Amino acid sequence: MKVKPISEINAVAEKVAEDTGVEFIEAVFRTGSSPSLTVFVDTEDGVDLDTLEKFHRAFDVAIDELDPTYGAAYTLNVSSPGLDRPLKTPRDFERALGQEVEVKLFAPVKGVKFFEGVLSGYDDNTVTLETEKEAALKFEKSKIAKINLAIKFD
Repeated sequence: MKVKPISEINAVAEKVAEDTGVEFIEAVFRTGSSPSLTVFVDTEDGVDLDTLEKFHRAFDVAIDELDPTYGAAYTLNVSSPGLDRPLKTPRDFERALGQEVEVKLFAPVKGVKFFEGVLSGYDDNTVTLETEKEAALKFEKSKIAKINLAIKFD
């Protein structure tokens, strides 16, 4: 299936997000036997079904004009990023500063691939955690498989 560049889809999603008062997180297009386009959106207070439906209706019209699959059928999904949402954008990292995060690495550091600690800093290339054992543990972003807020159940 031929699909237009994701950058074109992102541009449409960003415009619709701005118009509907939500934050565009990312768009993911999956090909195969059941092609689908999933767009993730959020707000400061999280999203509810009404917010998702409002964005979906507006985005559906806009994405049809773009015709990302050159007329081929696909399923459009709009979703929240969920509780275990990965930190990706500078805004994500800014909001997470001072909070507990989980870091999963592609390869072990000191024999360990999973770390949990408080996000104390970040820049374009690194993430810094404060853990119970170390005051400043730095990881290169390129070595991180996933970083997200730690989910605690009491």
